[in-house]
Amino acid sequence: MTEKDVMQIRVNGHLIGLVGFREVVAEVSRTRIGKTDETIQNALIDLLSAENYIPASARKFYGPALLREFKKFLGELVADEPSPGLHILILGEGCPRCHQLEKSILELLSEINLPAGLDHVTEPLEIAKYGVMGTPALVIGGRGRLGRVRTAEESPQTVDRGGTRGIPHRKTVNDKNP
Repeated sequence: MTEKDVMQIRVNGHLIGLVGFREVVAEVSRTRIGKTDETIQNALIDLLSAENYIPASARKFYGPALLREFKKFLGELVADEPSPGLHILILGEGCPRCHQLEKSILELLSEINLPAGLDHVTEPLEIAKYGVMGTPALVIGGRGRLGRVRTAEESPQTVDRGGTRGIPHRKTVNDKNP
């Protein structure tokens, strides 16, 4: 049995993991000529349902999300689904520093009980679109930040300065302002 990849996509504001997504998209892309968006959506849902649970009541949300990701796969420019609240992107190709940064951010979000979307962009061409000069880098609330793996004490200030004013964070030795 071969292992299939898991890809996360945003469906109705929620990050959902799908098994075999890339394989299904590749299969549908070979036969897409002359088909409507609705037909493509249905084909994606039907094929992905073989290995993923997609509730019937959620198909109306999965269809547009799958079509959006399908078009991205084909290289078409499409708008991302807006995520509610704070959204954090980690830009980096997957080095240990990138993974440490992701772990630190997840721990911080949990510690300060802040709901936020967190995605990790690993494709070099996608990273280049953000104009950062080095990785790992953070994009918080749509604003780029050149990154380095922050300590637990530094992270709250980074998130606070990244566009989430008013979030309480603990005092640290590194705090310069009273």
